[in-house]
Amino acid sequence: MEYCVFTEPQQGFSYDDQLAFALAAERLGFDAFIRSDHYLRMGEGDPLPGGTDAWTTLAGLARETSTIRLGTLVSSATHRWPGVLAVQVAQVDQMSGGRVEFGLGTGWAEREHRAYGIPFPAQRFGILEEQLAIVTGMWSTPVGERFGFRGTHYTIEDSPALPKPVQERMPVIVGGGGPRRTPALAARFATEFNIGFVPEDVVAEKFAGVRAACDDLGRDPATLKLSVATPTLAGASEADLRRRATAIGGDLADFRTHGGNVAGGRDEIVAKVERLRALGAQRVYFQLMDLRDLDQLEFLGSEVLPHLPRQHPVESPESA
Repeated sequence: MEYCVFTEPQQGFSYDDQLAFALAAERLGFDAFIRSDHYLRMGEGDPLPGGTDAWTTLAGLARETSTIRLGTLVSSATHRWPGVLAVQVAQVDQMSGGRVEFGLGTGWAEREHRAYGIPFPAQRFGILEEQLAIVTGMWSTPVGERFGFRGTHYTIEDSPALPKPVQERMPVIVGGGGPRRTPALAARFATEFNIGFVPEDVVAEKFAGVRAACDDLGRDPATLKLSVATPTLAGASEADLRRRATAIGGDLADFRTHGGNVAGGRDEIVAKVERLRALGAQRVYFQLMDLRDLDQLEFLGSEVLPHLPRQHPVESPESA
């Protein structure tokens, strides 16, 4: 099992806030610092200091951290041209010494696109599919050979397909709740399938769906890592939890009504992880919304993380 911190910096956090959080997560032993890819705050609240670009931020963190993995959950295919994105991610992988995790999705926040002059086509799934084909195709093209692509949305001609990532196989995360096309894309392109913010019965359903998509493609489902993102409030007391819920504009009781969330101390969080593990999850993303609350991160890292399972259960031949 792997454990990551998942952040939403567009909600009011600077690069310095992200750096302090990433350094603390690295010190505490988390496997990865993962951030969203948004330019605009979601919902009401103070818009300052303004959004930060995901891959610019990760480039900076690549030079200021040393062991923790860095990535997006997920970048929007509408934000960047695929050839430029391939260069950006490969370069950050080089800058980090091979610690990048590349998540890509369709993009969904229309208001954000309008606010920054980014086109927001009604149909975006084809864009995502072509971007995955182009970016992974450029990375896998042998040095000295050329890459080309002709699709509905993009054409690539005679590309040297450089630079290359440090990692021989860049981790590629595809996720979401779509019943057919998303699992098929994950089976075709991804090293990891992620589902987030849903109750555990839905997690089980989506895991089954992506395993079936692997079977349909002739891919061994065991080669696809399965992960879950869960909004998290962690603390030693109910007072801590209530204060943290208020700090992110919520109510603790309401937060607990959502089956995809977890709120509590060590025992509650360990129990949640064990249930996800039993469903097949191999990685958990703790979504922590307040990047300035380093005490919450410290509690999760020092009081909870040491008690979480690290080994994924091995299936018996009968259950495989």
